[in-house]
Amino acid sequence: MLPGLHHITAIAGDPQRNIDFYTQVLGLRLVKRTVNFDDPGSYHFYFGDREGAPGTLLTFFAWPTAPQGRPGSGQFTAVAFEIPRGSTGEWNRRLAAAGVECNHGDARFGDDVISFRDPEGLSLELIASGAGADVQIRRLHSATLLTAQPEKSASILTDLLRFARIDQQGTRVRYRCGDAFLDLLPSEPGHGKMGKGAVHHVAWCVADATQQLDLRERLKSSGARVSPVKNRVYFESIYFREPGGALIEIATEGPGFLVDEPAKSLGEKLCLPPWLEPIRESIERRLPPVHLNQIAWAHRGR
Repeated sequence: MLPGLHHITAIAGDPQRNIDFYTQVLGLRLVKRTVNFDDPGSYHFYFGDREGAPGTLLTFFAWPTAPQGRPGSGQFTAVAFEIPRGSTGEWNRRLAAAGVECNHGDARFGDDVISFRDPEGLSLELIASGAGADVQIRRLHSATLLTAQPEKSASILTDLLRFARIDQQGTRVRYRCGDAFLDLLPSEPGHGKMGKGAVHHVAWCVADATQQLDLRERLKSSGARVSPVKNRVYFESIYFREPGGALIEIATEGPGFLVDEPAKSLGEKLCLPPWLEPIRESIERRLPPVHLNQIAWAHRGR
């Protein structure tokens, strides 16, 4: 079984608003300010714990001119974070103070859930299932996948990725992968629309390149179309689409975010991969200016 989630990537519009919400409202740390390696005229932000450990990372492509996304089949539609049990009252107060409208609905698989949206409309959840003396976000808890082909989607999860089916609540079926979960929800046919407020892809973690290549061969043998290995500097990645159409990434644990800046100043400067450094000046001219006001409690450990 894979260790769990590595990161989840979504699409934002205004880059400054994105930074402000995730650092000042949710208390995450901006651990890397870089660009989309495939579209270097746009930012790629990574938010996570103190050092950006795999499993804590929510990342964003900031595309100000992108259309508004629309959820539908073949999309990951909700990003869930784990918070300590007993902290939902404080989180409700904190979100209300920031003007965020919340829905504190029925328990899911025995855990309290707070549902809300970020400024671009991305569906977020706080799930009170962890331990901790404070109230901060601990890690990514799960993602929800809408699929018009639930049996085929489930098959690739269990047969190839070796997820374990552990529970069902109504039509929601929960699968476990290491210390994280994926919830499968059947949907009507008709794909959603990629854009602001939508999840672009979900990345699951492997320990190293050897395990990644082994999984790539298994996926190819099953008939899946898998990308070549991509150098993302902070990890290496492969990509494929599950039968319902959602994009899945398999990313290595390392080398991590300390390869190009020290832990104490993560996220404070624009970091570029070596092959883009020769055109840094041109890239910086194209990017809108942003500033960072990370609050102190965002810098604590997991």
